[in-house]
Amino acid sequence: MASMWVGHQGTIRDYPGFSASVDAEAIQKAIRGIGTDEKMLISILTERSNAQRQLIVKEYQAAYGKELKDDLKGDLSGHFEHLMVALVTPPAVFDAKQLKKSMKGTGTNEDALIEILTTRTSRQMKEISQAYYTVYKKSLGDDISSETSGDFRKALLTLADVRREEVLYNAGENRWGTDEDKFTEILCLRSFPQLKLTFDEYRAISQKDIADSIKGELSGHFEDLLLAIVHCVRNTPAFLAERLHRALKGAGTDEFTLNRIMVSRSEIDLLDIRTEFKKHYGYSLYSAIKSDTSGDYEITLLKICGGDD
Repeated sequence: MASMWVGHQGTIRDYPGFSASVDAEAIQKAIRGIGTDEKMLISILTERSNAQRQLIVKEYQAAYGKELKDDLKGDLSGHFEHLMVALVTPPAVFDAKQLKKSMKGTGTNEDALIEILTTRTSRQMKEISQAYYTVYKKSLGDDISSETSGDFRKALLTLADVRREEVLYNAGENRWGTDEDKFTEILCLRSFPQLKLTFDEYRAISQKDIADSIKGELSGHFEDLLLAIVHCVRNTPAFLAERLHRALKGAGTDEFTLNRIMVSRSEIDLLDIRTEFKKHYGYSLYSAIKSDTSGDYEITLLKICGGDD
C-alpha cells in the first residue's frame, strides 16, 4: 500500500553530529531544573529523527534509570505533553496506541481507524500489529472484530491482515456490480499502482468514476473507508491535508488527529502534505496551526511543520 512518493519528503531528518548521551543529559537537566526548560526539550525532540529519539530514550533509561516518557508525563501537561510523548514513542507503538484509543470506551473513532489503516504501508502494518500485540496482549484483529461490524469490519480486518500487494489482478477482467465483498477484495488487497490502473479501466468500462459508484452504492463507515482508499491511491498527501484541515477548522482543534498526522508523517511526506494543504485551501498549514493553537504546543507543532509555505 506504499505511497507513490519518491525520496525523502519529510520535514524532520537525522540531526548531524548527533550524540544520544549529550541529548539525554540536556533533557534531564531541562526536566530536573527548577521549572522545566520547555524550549530546550522542544529544540532537541523536534530536531532529531525518530530513530535518533529512540536512541535518546535508551540512553536516558540507562543513565537515569527512568523512562523518558514517564518523566515527560510527570513534568508536562495537556496537548503539549501528549505531543512530546508522541515524539519519543516508536512509530509502530504510537500507531498501535492510536488504534487502541480509537476503539476504547463508548463509541469508536472510525475516522482514526480508517486513516491509519489506509495510509500505512504493508510493512508498517505488520510492525503495528506486532506492537499492538506486545503492548495489549490482544491481537489488533480481535479488537477490530469486537468494536466494528458488517462490511466495514470485514474491510478493516482485510487491511489489518496485510496481504495487499501480493495479488496480481487484470484490471479489465472483472465486471463488478454491487458486491460488497468484491469491493473489499479489490480495494483492500491490490497494490496502489494496480488500483490506479483499475480505476482507469473501471471508468472506461462503466463511464463512471469509481468514487461516484462507491457513493451511489454503499453507505456508512464502509463507504467512508473505501472512499479513503480511493483518495489515498490517487494522492495520499492530499487525503492527509484534508484531515489536517478538518482537525484545525471549526470549534475546537482535534488534537488527536493533528498530533497523529504531524508526528507520523514528519519523516515521510509532510512536505507534500504542506503543498497539498496550500493548494486546496489557499493558506499554509503553518498559518493554520498558528491561528488555531497556542503556547509550547503551538511552538512544537510549528517546528515539526517546518517552513511557512
